[in-house]
Amino acid sequence: MTRALVFDSGVGGLTIADELRKAAPDWIVDYAADSGFFPYGVKADAELRERLPGLCATLVDVAKPDVLVIACNTASTLSIDDIRAQVKVPVVGTVPAIKPAAEQTKTGVIGILATPGTVRRAYLDELERQFAAGKTVIRRGTAGLVDMAERAVRGQPIDQEQVAYAVRPMFDPPDGPRIDIVVLACTHFPLIRDAIAAACPPGVRLIDTGEAVARQAIRVAPKTPRPAGSAIAYVTGGAANKAAMTPAFARFGYDVIEIIDV
Repeated sequence: MTRALVFDSGVGGLTIADELRKAAPDWIVDYAADSGFFPYGVKADAELRERLPGLCATLVDVAKPDVLVIACNTASTLSIDDIRAQVKVPVVGTVPAIKPAAEQTKTGVIGILATPGTVRRAYLDELERQFAAGKTVIRRGTAGLVDMAERAVRGQPIDQEQVAYAVRPMFDPPDGPRIDIVVLACTHFPLIRDAIAAACPPGVRLIDTGEAVARQAIRVAPKTPRPAGSAIAYVTGGAANKAAMTPAFARFGYDVIEIIDV
């Protein structure tokens, strides 16, 4: 039985974990949230580069997965090479779905809804150069939607006006009204997909990379026999963060939660 570890700064990566469990129902899919350092999208690059490789190495030592999935666009676009150098299992990253968006747009204008950190990354520039040449790409960075998703998955109500405030400027003239596809370039955003869709003009389609990441994890994971076991969720930040994260973990089927102090 294959064991995977899905990692994110908060609860957003639970959407990736869910896709992986759907695609590989016989796998054990553990989860790790660096809630003690949340949110990544507003952290300085230097802070994240210093923290992420060592943290992931520690998590892999503890969880002993066959494959590590970085279910965070910010971490993937910034530090995946350094993470791969620190761990001895295959590492799968998550990057914005610019390629399929560019292939599927009818108007030639796509939107990217992301965290402020992802929006400013050179990696995003390179994805656009590779896959969206000749297209118009409009980026919208927002940290507020991440917080809303964190609250929503814990059962708190979504303020639709705040979602609209975060999303609507992407559709401003001159090119915004022509957007027909929006890339959800943060793994938190599918948790509030319906609210984001309601804030977009009619006919706009939302896409993310959850299914593609799951397929890639299945492709690269070694086929090593393992005994059956229960999935475990790990959190940083101590007992208070564990208590805060428990409702979200329970919603996604994680009953065993352990604290990792890093």
